[in-house]
This record gives sequence, C-alpha cells and structure tokens, in this order.
Amino acid sequence: MRRFILGAVIATFAVAGLKASPVLAEPQRYVVDEEHVSVAFQIGHARFANLVGLFTDVSGGFVYDAEANELHSGAAVITAGSVFTGHDRRDGHVRDGDFLDVRNHPEIRFEVTDYEATGSDQGVVHGEITILGVTQPLRLDATINRIGPHPIGGAQTLGASMSGSLMRSDFGMDYALEDELVGDEVELIIEFEALLDEG
Repeated sequence: MRRFILGAVIATFAVAGLKASPVLAEPQRYVVDEEHVSVAFQIGHARFANLVGLFTDVSGGFVYDAEANELHSGAAVITAGSVFTGHDRRDGHVRDGDFLDVRNHPEIRFEVTDYEATGSDQGVVHGEITILGVTQPLRLDATINRIGPHPIGGAQTLGASMSGSLMRSDFGMDYALEDELVGDEVELIIEFEALLDEG
C-alpha cells in the first residue's frame, strides 16, 4: 500500500506549476521543505473503514515559471521504509515483500511529464511514478495556495496541495486483494511548502 503513497508523495513536488507571481519573471527552481511536507494515503480495510498512513521522508524539487504559469520539470523521492501507520507491527508488514518490499525497492520515485492549468491557481500534474520497480502514469490535481515571502524568516515560498489515486495492483502489489481485505485503490493526499533555491 505504501507504494501508492510514494507515488503520491513524490508527485507532491510536481505540483509546482500553478500560479503566476508578478515578482518572479522567469523560471525558478524550488526545493521542497522537508520539514513542511506531508505525503499521506488511505486505503480500504475489509470495507469497514480506511487505513490512513503517511511517508515521513520525502524530498523533491521543481522548476516553475510563475509569470507564464508553467511547470518546466519536477521530481520527488520517497523513502519507502519511512511509511508510518501508527502501529509498529503493521508498519513492518507494509515494509516487507507483501507490500513495499523496501529491502529490494527502497525508494518510490515520481517525475513530472506534463502540466495543464485549469485555473489561475489550479491545475493537473501528469507524471510517472515508480513503485516496486514498475513505472505507471499518475495524475495529481493541484492547487497553489500561496506564493510569497514566508512570514517566518522571509524566504520566498510556494505552498501547494495535491491529490490523486492509484491502483496498487498495477504495480504487482496484489496481497489480500481477495474480498477486499486490503483495497486496491490507494488515495493520495499531498501538502507541501517549497523554498526558492537561490544558490
């Protein structure tokens, strides 16, 4: 299940290309603030309720042209072993071969392939996510919440929210699909702040 998330997470950073800012007149590189990023997921459990989890180790960056409202590139990496669901035994199972197989596939990767604006501060990020060594397309709906100096420290910051979903079976993760003991669809929720790279 965690894999989905990864994707998810990663995808997170791709979101960048949404909102125009009169201050920035050319493509700028942003780096995801690892202290302010959440890649969460939820998946059905025996049709009784959804299990919610997250990945705690996510990194990424993107190049965004605020004036043209164009996302030039973006990528994210999620450490699969950082999956957390609030239960040690379950987390161990999610990390093993039935799900994320972190020993053989320690990372979940996402790379942006395209971006389409659907409004002044909304858009769709298209990309490819790799989980368990399998690469599949992933679509993320994105909203740019704010671009500007951060009230704490003043660093130029872009904040965004993204959401999407994937089918874990598309990546060969088919454990407990029978009778939907563990659901196939994984919903992704991504929230992050990214800092302008002035280096």
